[in-house]
Amino acid sequence: MITAIPSSFVASDFPAICNNEDVIQRAVQDDAPVFLPNNNLRIEEITSAFACALHMHQPTIPAGANGALICNLQNMFAHQGEGDNHNASVFAWCYSRMGDFIPQLVAQGSNPRIMLDYSGNLLWGLQQMQRHDILDNLKRITCDRQYQPYVEWLGTMWSHAVIPSTPIPDIKLHIQAWQSHFASIFGIDALKRVKGFSPPEMHLPNHPDTLYEYIKALKECGYRWLMVQEHSVERLDGSGLTQDQKYLPNCLVAMNSNGESISITALIKTQGSDTKLVAQMQPYHEAKGRSRQMLGNISVPSLVSQIADGENGGVMMNEFPRDYPLVWDQLKNNGRGSSGVVGLNGTEYLEMIEAAGVSPLDYPVVQAVQQHKVWNKVDSGDRSNLSTANVEQAITELKASDHQFHMDGASWTNSMSWVHGYENVLEPMNKLSAKFHEKYDPLLAKDPSITKRSDYQQALLYNLLVQTSCFRYWGQGTWTDYARELYRRGEAL
Repeated sequence: MITAIPSSFVASDFPAICNNEDVIQRAVQDDAPVFLPNNNLRIEEITSAFACALHMHQPTIPAGANGALICNLQNMFAHQGEGDNHNASVFAWCYSRMGDFIPQLVAQGSNPRIMLDYSGNLLWGLQQMQRHDILDNLKRITCDRQYQPYVEWLGTMWSHAVIPSTPIPDIKLHIQAWQSHFASIFGIDALKRVKGFSPPEMHLPNHPDTLYEYIKALKECGYRWLMVQEHSVERLDGSGLTQDQKYLPNCLVAMNSNGESISITALIKTQGSDTKLVAQMQPYHEAKGRSRQMLGNISVPSLVSQIADGENGGVMMNEFPRDYPLVWDQLKNNGRGSSGVVGLNGTEYLEMIEAAGVSPLDYPVVQAVQQHKVWNKVDSGDRSNLSTANVEQAITELKASDHQFHMDGASWTNSMSWVHGYENVLEPMNKLSAKFHEKYDPLLAKDPSITKRSDYQQALLYNLLVQTSCFRYWGQGTWTDYARELYRRGEAL
């Protein structure tokens, strides 16, 4: 049972999730190359490459003293004897250790790469816990110019919301909140370099209107590319990606019910969510078996892209810190590798191949999985048939006739649903979102500076927190109770 505190309570160190929208918007529209000016590799010498990302997250929960909002990591430290909470100190080390690994490897003459994806909840939690040791370690490899060629941050949803079931008006709020919070910690210049996006659970919406608004929000917020799970997309004819296509950039196209189209570059995360793939540096070993490919008239290296939880499981705790340095030592000793294999980060790879003459128009085109069935039924060849009513009718008919069809999106955890069985979380979540926008959207239209008001900031915080995926991951019980308590406080605000 949660001990609730008054609904007016907000932690004193409120996260910087809004109130500087103009500054952030100007910064993220900076289109200058990020890695190219300091790149230390020659694309013509590269046969294939690998890109690894680490995803880090801990939810915000109402479980502190008198129900205060705290990070789940803090709760783990406070209750070491429960479950796997004894791993709290190891988790904290995992959040910090890249700040040690990268400088050590660079000092040894290696040429490492890593992409980092930290949820806003976790960043705030580290601030609440005053873990300046962790944050300073991350600042070192983010803000010190000598380490910037090796590290790329990926943007994400601030409160780790799975996008297909996030209310559409809140998708952009999560994206902006993360950008604002990241800039408050690492600075505007660091935010300008964040051009790739990592969705929680690698979850890609496949409803035409949701996907369209998602990509629209990403592009409005300055993102150049998105990481997607290979089984969450399909070719335009409904078939799966070809073997070679998975190792090239793709053009993810979204068309909404009104026939409006938008697209963004997608890098394909191959295979499933097994953390062993990153812990044992499998992308490096897979890249050794890949070769160059043609994009348009240009020969480019293949890229093996992979992401995994950066702290979960024995493999990430024990095998990753063993195997990660070994790969870079091996590449250094081989002189970039005997087969021309190198590590790259996502934006770096895209900048290199486009500088070599590749156009994004050359990228293979994909769409969200199951959309081929929708457009076939609506007959998208004749756009006069496109309307919200016709698309929804097609979806309803497909659900009735095809047991494999759904519009729940696809992720790296397709064995579970983020929707079915969680009506007691989703209904309040959607209700709170509707109340938030009903109250504040008209006020924002009249006066954008309303984001400076504490009542807006508190309401926004609770609206985003209720949408955290963890409240629909661990089943009914304590975690769904957390969601309902957050909803209660948000509704009162």
